[in-house]
Amino acid sequence: MTNLLAMMLSLSQDGSAAGVGGKGIVYLLVAVVTIPAVWKTFTKAGEPGWAAIVPIYNLIVLLKIAGKPAWWFLLLLVPLVNFVVLIIVLLSLARNFGKGGGFAMGLLFLPPIFYPILAWGDAAYQPQPA
Repeated sequence: MTNLLAMMLSLSQDGSAAGVGGKGIVYLLVAVVTIPAVWKTFTKAGEPGWAAIVPIYNLIVLLKIAGKPAWWFLLLLVPLVNFVVLIIVLLSLARNFGKGGGFAMGLLFLPPIFYPILAWGDAAYQPQPA
């Protein structure tokens, strides 16, 4: 019995199919929840929903919805700076939907929970002056 357990642990640690399968399912579930929520969030803000699934362009649209200039995309490419910029963008995004800083932190750390709340909740997009 312990040999079987040791074998299962070694399979999951070396990146074989047995270990990747569980992670893949989790990533798939997160994507299935988050992508439609971001799509709906974009449409609530008057932007095309399909932009949520286009790499790079989705960040530019997110910056637009948050009321930030598109050139901030370049700041998102700089290590450590990107984390600070992302927090600022999410704070602005939350504020534009009538939410506070705690909600922005939820968007940062628990997006599969907070983006659906933003998308299908009663939050309305009301851009704030910069």
